[in-house]
Amino acid sequence: MTSPTLSPGAANLWLEETGRDAESKPSGKSLTREEELHAYREMLLIRRFEEKAGQLYGMGYVGGFCHLYIGQEAVVVGMMMAIKPGDQIITAYRDHGHMLATGMDPKGVMAELTGRRHGYSKGKGGSMHMFSVEKNFYGGHGIVGTPAPLGTGIAFANKYRGNTSICVTFFGEGAANQGQVYESFNMAALWKLPVLYVIENNHYAMGTAVERASARAEELYQRGLAFGIQGEQVDGMDVATVKDAGMRALAFVRAGNGPMILEMRTYRYRGHSMSDPAKYRTREEVQGVREQRDPIELIRKRMIEGGRASDDELKEIDRKVRQVVNEAAEFAQSDPEPDPAELHTDVYA
Repeated sequence: MTSPTLSPGAANLWLEETGRDAESKPSGKSLTREEELHAYREMLLIRRFEEKAGQLYGMGYVGGFCHLYIGQEAVVVGMMMAIKPGDQIITAYRDHGHMLATGMDPKGVMAELTGRRHGYSKGKGGSMHMFSVEKNFYGGHGIVGTPAPLGTGIAFANKYRGNTSICVTFFGEGAANQGQVYESFNMAALWKLPVLYVIENNHYAMGTAVERASARAEELYQRGLAFGIQGEQVDGMDVATVKDAGMRALAFVRAGNGPMILEMRTYRYRGHSMSDPAKYRTREEVQGVREQRDPIELIRKRMIEGGRASDDELKEIDRKVRQVVNEAAEFAQSDPEPDPAELHTDVYA
């Protein structure tokens, strides 16, 4: 049996599907001016934070693994604009964007990245393992596919307690091939659990293009059909479209219909992690997505062309965001390291 031939690249095919002039097309969904400005700021905060995290990693301040969310910002920001108070969030290891979108303090997130005392896990979790009960954020998780069973368990607890909360469960297209994901689908459908599965399809699982590892790779949103779970494919680079799809899906689940799947077609600009040179794709492919489908540039252009914001106004937002991120970085570098006694706290046997 011969190995499959490398395709031109999943993202190149995706660009052909969406059209080369996609950035000039309206989403068909509407956000108010206030919502657009909020989305722009939140996506920009994630982008600038991740850029700074990458710099600190290169300087040796961040140890362990570090997976950046650059390019995927519209997915989590749009979903956070759709949820209701009490809904929970759980995700995998590319998680800094989810933390910031839930409202976690950039200083605490950055301090955890650098292993400092006032990090969200007291400096013991690092990039992949931060949590916030206050923000209903149940963590990034380093094991591929893990968010699915954990998120399903949180949804079971919601139904058991009789509340109206939904667990929004994020994982990647590579994780969608894991057996535990299908076990979770079966249980969630069987018991009609209030869980929304969000597949962040950024086209590459580590270094493998999605069409090389997944059968019917263009239809991941249909992975739950065998269990009767409805799904929808969404343009994950358009924050307005994400919010609209998220609101419809959450309403469906909240009405007691059981789980649903949203496949967000998105893209990551950086390698799988900071140690990945990403030689499995061309620079032209990455640049093509940056120029034609960048989520921040899409909403920026839409606001300016629609007369809802000026270039100077958006530049001022960027300036303030950079200030917040710089302050977080300074805090994370100056915050004391944890006391050695912390090794023995919050440990369960």
